[in-house]
Amino acid sequence: MTKNNAARRIAAIALLLLGHGICAMAAAPAAPAASSASGIEQRVAACIACHGREGATTNAGYFPRLSGKPAGYLFNQLRSFRDGRRFNADMSYMVQHLSDAYLMEMAEYFAGLDLPYPRVSPASDAPPAQLARGRQLALEGDAARQIPACVQCHGAALTGVQPAIPGLLGLPRLYVSSQLGAWLTSERHALAPDCMADIGRRMATADINAVASWLAVQPMPADPKPAASLPAALPMRCGGMPK
Repeated sequence: MTKNNAARRIAAIALLLLGHGICAMAAAPAAPAASSASGIEQRVAACIACHGREGATTNAGYFPRLSGKPAGYLFNQLRSFRDGRRFNADMSYMVQHLSDAYLMEMAEYFAGLDLPYPRVSPASDAPPAQLARGRQLALEGDAARQIPACVQCHGAALTGVQPAIPGLLGLPRLYVSSQLGAWLTSERHALAPDCMADIGRRMATADINAVASWLAVQPMPADPKPAASLPAALPMRCGGMPK
């Protein structure tokens, strides 16, 4: 082997290893629970590639915000990707070998971040009638079709509820509509009883587009943190929430 050929081969191997480096950080064996703050920051670095710097995406993209979400919710989603209830090739690959303890450590890291939300533009290309329908579904629901209002589960401010209900504001419209659509088509599942699957199947495509369009242009409240609790019981049982 000539010197030039050897150098090219070494360079190719280095590039291959670098290409696998990001995924290896997330798919590495579980570290001890008492890892340092810098250690967990390094291990969740792969998440930033899609979700944005420290898990705070803009409302113009597709990937959801991670920072400030309830740890229980993030943990349930990571487990669902690992265990096959949610389907995304990249997510499933990165978490397929991770333990519950490791996933909870990741969830708690992002839940503990307190980062500002990007400014929301109130402008929308959705027709006024569509936005009005979205507002109705979010704040009042549709009793005739047994669709509870979003605020009944996700909190009066729609910023989520501890320990495991996510906020609906500050998310890209495309992401919200795609996830509601995934429940409608049974492509996304949650822990039984799967309340969102039941709700999603009661919604028409027009309902999904309406509520996603309305939510996407709502400003964040002064306090964007998840509520500590709901003022009343959930309208239906949800497997992701403790009894």
